[in-house]
Amino acid sequence: MRSHWAPIAVGVVAYASSCDPRLDADPLSSDFDQPVAGDALSAYVVPGLARPVELVQDRWGVPHLFAESAPDVFLAQGFNAARERLFQIDLWRRRGLGLLSEVFGPAFVEQDTATRLFLYRGDMEREWASYGPEARMAATQFTSGINAYVDWLAQHPERLPEEFLRIGYRPSHWQPEDVVRIRSHGLTRNVGSEIARAWVSCVANPRTDEVRVPLEPPWHTTVPEGLEPCTIPDDVLHMFELAQRHVTFTRGALRGTAPARAHEEGDETTEGSNNWVIAPARTSTGRPILANDPHRGYGAPSLRYLVHLSAPGLDVVGAGEPAQPGISIGHNGTVAFGLTIFPIDQEDLYVYDLDPKDPGRYRYGDGWEPFRRLTEPVPIAGTSPKSVELVFTRHGPVLKMDPAHHKAYALRTAWLEPGMAPYYGSLRLMRAHDFAEFKAAMRNWGAPTENQVYADTQGHIGWVPGGLAPKRRGYDGLMPVPGDGRYEWTGFYDGDDLPSAYDPPEGFLATANQMNLPPDFPYKEKKLGFEWSHPSRYERIVSVLSATPHASIDDSVRLQFDQLSPEAVRLVALLKRLPHVLAGHPAADMLRAWDGVEHVDSGAAALFEVWRTRHLGPAFVPVATPAMASRVGQPDTRVLVETLEHPEPSFGVRVRDGLLENTLREAYADTMKLLGSNPAGWTWGHLQHARFRHPLEPAVSEATRRRLTVGDLPRGGSELSVNASLFSTGTFESLSGASVRIVLDVGNWDASRAINTPGQSGQPSSVHYRDLADAWSKGETFPLLYSRPAIEQNAERRIMLLPKS
Repeated sequence: MRSHWAPIAVGVVAYASSCDPRLDADPLSSDFDQPVAGDALSAYVVPGLARPVELVQDRWGVPHLFAESAPDVFLAQGFNAARERLFQIDLWRRRGLGLLSEVFGPAFVEQDTATRLFLYRGDMEREWASYGPEARMAATQFTSGINAYVDWLAQHPERLPEEFLRIGYRPSHWQPEDVVRIRSHGLTRNVGSEIARAWVSCVANPRTDEVRVPLEPPWHTTVPEGLEPCTIPDDVLHMFELAQRHVTFTRGALRGTAPARAHEEGDETTEGSNNWVIAPARTSTGRPILANDPHRGYGAPSLRYLVHLSAPGLDVVGAGEPAQPGISIGHNGTVAFGLTIFPIDQEDLYVYDLDPKDPGRYRYGDGWEPFRRLTEPVPIAGTSPKSVELVFTRHGPVLKMDPAHHKAYALRTAWLEPGMAPYYGSLRLMRAHDFAEFKAAMRNWGAPTENQVYADTQGHIGWVPGGLAPKRRGYDGLMPVPGDGRYEWTGFYDGDDLPSAYDPPEGFLATANQMNLPPDFPYKEKKLGFEWSHPSRYERIVSVLSATPHASIDDSVRLQFDQLSPEAVRLVALLKRLPHVLAGHPAADMLRAWDGVEHVDSGAAALFEVWRTRHLGPAFVPVATPAMASRVGQPDTRVLVETLEHPEPSFGVRVRDGLLENTLREAYADTMKLLGSNPAGWTWGHLQHARFRHPLEPAVSEATRRRLTVGDLPRGGSELSVNASLFSTGTFESLSGASVRIVLDVGNWDASRAINTPGQSGQPSSVHYRDLADAWSKGETFPLLYSRPAIEQNAERRIMLLPKS
């Protein structure tokens, strides 16, 4: 085989700015508005490979990697990830390790300091062992593959991805530990809600906070003894939020003189996912169906990457994150799996009293304990490194020191424990071949906390949640607590302590981040968490699945794109029951005639969402709970709708009717300003739009911005519909939703469907950079192929990765 390909040498050489004159140019100049030539090579020599690997890319941009061993397929996966997504994963690594300043200048020192607080710094032997026997090998091979491509670019600088040329820096080598030490990119909970609840408790009873987030199962929290909620500063989470910030550059930031701004996206309470699995008795094929559409913030390129890894003993296809080996959603030819967030509370904010005589110590027990301090140099482009001090307590990183008030604040988070690199436990799941093995693989799952649904070729289906769940002594984790030793974790629950389901009599299982603990689960004892997503998506999924006795693959594809809002249906029904409210007004007439489906072409959907998010919700809070008005902008939609449907005496029917009438009238006028004076021309898709932003978008010329940014795409739905879309109430830009959609025909794998967005490639000059966006926005999919004949029939390109002789 090797003689058919011309060897391409790969070596480790130093970059020099003279390798390409563009590296010395102004990164914002118009000279950079032309795309860099794409990669057209058909073969690479890749050091580290034992045997050749064949990469077959299908016409939707999905790479299928065929290797003769697992180590080779993981190395090839890393090489291909760098070939397609190098700038994305290089930026991910730099952000996560606190190395942005090294290439972007002093404006990023604070962010680098913040992310270093949340690096895993524990025992690496325990860390690797947490993920199973393949963990170290997979990361080592994967990063060796990345490094091989970086080395190839060192000899072929004209092939550098254009972002490196624009900014003027070069990609770095990786260490295997980089894959697992970075924790700050994972979804977290619930420290932000703890702070919000404490602030509400400062001005009202803690139960009042349930207007913001209802607690489930039924639970009433109290202010922990020793906590003074009114003293918690507004900026206490600044370093925590900075550590999680996605990098988006400004023009000043590219020159190292101004800080980056965060890309606005959903937080831990708004990002979610859907999954379901249907037993053979309820499908049209007699085989199980598994569907999954995880929801995350949008970007170009996509957060996720579809890939097929085939080697003896390992043959998996599905979606993973481009900076990690393996996949986290998909199948292995026998078992299919898909995830949503299972909201275990893995965080606590601790408040410490400082020693008045020595602010370098904090109260613990009957004495004072010194802070642990670590000094690290942060390299800075164009100048000397800056030493930064990282401060820790026994519980975790210090987020804020407040010597003036003799207080300090630190975060304890489960995701700094061994085995908590987000999604890396999927390496075990990929090897499961029956439910017992799958459940065993989930027993020590760390992060993010997940609902995994399961299906296999024998016709079985199941549900297994997982996540490292703290055992709290004497408190519930819903508010900050004093750090003096009264409120501690006494260990962790594992998967055997969590519920699960296998072949349920209903013939299907579904999760959508809703409260799904069984009625007999001892939640008062275990206190896994009390903050769950609105149940509207789950309720709609169950309603559709229950009414579909012989579900097809197409039915699940349609359900993933379902745009009915159950809460809209309820509010419309309320208006119909109250014909006197705004009687004869065109706003009320439009909504009373609406079916609650938030389609892109619906004018009523546009009016409803303007009303719900910009008028009704914000006006409801000061009426229902005046003391909270300064701290809570939007109420929980469940509380809003239930209160309007069944107003308590303290709220009153007249108050309710007046609130509905006044806010709907205001919303109608607002929608006219937004969409014009003719309601017949209103559409929700003209208002709500999705834009996939590249990190460089704000820092480049308009012509380049048009090449890097994908959108604006008309968007239907809302965060309450199965086709979830969290949008900005100011601009109506859709900020998060389905990052990828997968529907698996279990056993007839080539009939499975998928869609990524906006495309598979991270190269703006590639046809696969944006080719899937329009199909995604319309609810369309493509075949997620598995068999070699089907792959060959749809092959677009073939690349050989050859071992170095």
